[in-house]
Amino acid sequence: MEQLLQETLAAFEKEYGRKPQWVVTAPGRVNVIGEHTDYNDGFVFPMAIERGVVIAAAPAVSGDEVPQGKAKIFSIAKKKSALVALGGNIRPYDYVRWFDYVQGVIAGALQEEGNWQVPSFVAVIHSNVPLGGGLSSSAALEVATATLLEAILEKKMDPVRKALLCQKAEHEFAKMPCGIMDQFISVMGKKDHLMLLDCRSCEPTMIPFTAQEYSILITNSKVKHALSGSEYPERRSSCHTAAEKLGVASLREVSKEQLEAGKERLTDQQYRRARHVVGEIERTVAAADAIKKGDYETLGQRMYASHQSLRDDFEVSCRELDILVEIAQKIGLAGGVYGSRMTGGGFGGCTVSLIQTAKMNEIIATLRKEYQQQTQIEPEIFVTRPAQGAEIIDN
Repeated sequence: MEQLLQETLAAFEKEYGRKPQWVVTAPGRVNVIGEHTDYNDGFVFPMAIERGVVIAAAPAVSGDEVPQGKAKIFSIAKKKSALVALGGNIRPYDYVRWFDYVQGVIAGALQEEGNWQVPSFVAVIHSNVPLGGGLSSSAALEVATATLLEAILEKKMDPVRKALLCQKAEHEFAKMPCGIMDQFISVMGKKDHLMLLDCRSCEPTMIPFTAQEYSILITNSKVKHALSGSEYPERRSSCHTAAEKLGVASLREVSKEQLEAGKERLTDQQYRRARHVVGEIERTVAAADAIKKGDYETLGQRMYASHQSLRDDFEVSCRELDILVEIAQKIGLAGGVYGSRMTGGGFGGCTVSLIQTAKMNEIIATLRKEYQQQTQIEPEIFVTRPAQGAEIIDN
């Protein structure tokens, strides 16, 4: 993150010829366990990662050629600038533009806060969260934007409202019906802690993860399979229909015994989708309990079981993700790997693994070599500790 910060500051000076007045950062996240449980009112267990988004900004001056009531943002990744509105009737476009994540947060903040008057500004955005890897690059950008507004206006939003504001921007402007996890952990992440988030009550519980001998390894498969677009809605629909047939508001309320007793009321697909969710909620709570007890073998076992369920019952894995988990299992406890699973929505993206920090280099080398041999793809692999959530950087 320090390198990312320095690159952003240098880019701002190059683009605008002066130093920024405000600098903010917000992290991406990895979900250690608890996949596709959020929209079923279950539990998720994410942590902020040591990669994120940095935004540097300053008040607009005449030489910036920024119209009144607008802000100019430059994306290092896109190598282009865009103007976003700071007032008026801001509506989502029919299609998603790269800067709509920023525009959506600004629109929502103005609507929610009512009396906010945001002055024209210029900004540079930089990120080192892999795009399309399921590590919440979009939530990091949204939360960084909300944090920038706090810095500019010298105001502080309630953390829950801030996260929900960013989620609303993703729903309305990015047209992605995401759950609450990504924005919550990016706002409220805490160094050396994981977050057990109750998606029904929106209540976060911070779980210490201070043992330096263990780390989280993220492996980007570098694939994202083209889908028809119906996969995510179909799974949400199957879960909600299963809950209705079982006579409950959500699958959060169903035990394994109740699911088995009501199996005949469900189609085979609905039963398998529900079996994943019911089991995953149980695994997530058990994983949090295991960390509290320092029982990392149990946590690893829950991660492997989660992957198997996502692969077989929820059917959101893919061959590349399965290969990465199989390699991790082959390395095993003797080689320093406790557990591994796909993370994110599925069909590509990343795996998350719990490893011994001391054996990190050997594990990475084996994963890279064997995955490349089997897929002819070079993965992106990095180790992270639980990171701090969004913050304003003293500049």
